[in-house]
Amino acid sequence: MNLRRLSGMAILTAVLLVLFALGPQARAEYPTLYWGSTGWYVSQVQWRLASWGYYDGPVDGIFGDGTYRAVQTFQWKNGLAVDGVVGPATWEALGFPVTPAAPAVSRGYVSDRDAITLLARLIMGEAADEPFEGKVAVGAVVLNRVRNASFPHTIAGVIFQPGAFESVSNGQIWRPLTSEAIRAAELALSGWDPSGGALFFWNPAKPVSPWIWTRPIIARIGHHVFAL
Repeated sequence: MNLRRLSGMAILTAVLLVLFALGPQARAEYPTLYWGSTGWYVSQVQWRLASWGYYDGPVDGIFGDGTYRAVQTFQWKNGLAVDGVVGPATWEALGFPVTPAAPAVSRGYVSDRDAITLLARLIMGEAADEPFEGKVAVGAVVLNRVRNASFPHTIAGVIFQPGAFESVSNGQIWRPLTSEAIRAAELALSGWDPSGGALFFWNPAKPVSPWIWTRPIIARIGHHVFAL
């Protein structure tokens, strides 16, 4: 192997090492990460949290319970919203400066494709067999929680709040999406709220906590009742 080829390989190796070290800083966009996310970006978060003493699990690119708790602890220690979600503010605090985009906004929520997809997943998990209006109502409940001081202030934070939704616990949230669920998410984000401002919903035919029945019911759509 000649010296010129060796030199070229050395330069390429150095470039790759720099890009790996920079991680998301070398990219134009930073995805929102939450429980269930996987991939290279998750590994970077795990690595940074581990290097600062917040995380002692494997750097495996899987956003599970350990990563979730580490992110929450990091957020609490750094004065951020403690929702366990790696969004722009958390990326910034982790040392990965985020270049702000100009997103479309509806009712105070970023109505980008990620938000629509995540909301549609929750709708599929919780209301796949409900009428279309009921699907939109479930999406609206998530958004009503986002703007309520008693809940996390992001869509992902509300959806992945521990114990909040059965479909997250049993994995039904990862069912294949339908066009109807996506459309229901879009309409909920655009402002349609068939629930009438509800913060809770449940199926009375299924076992639920007695506490939930103390909430004032304001609507019934399909198999779900909706309450404040």
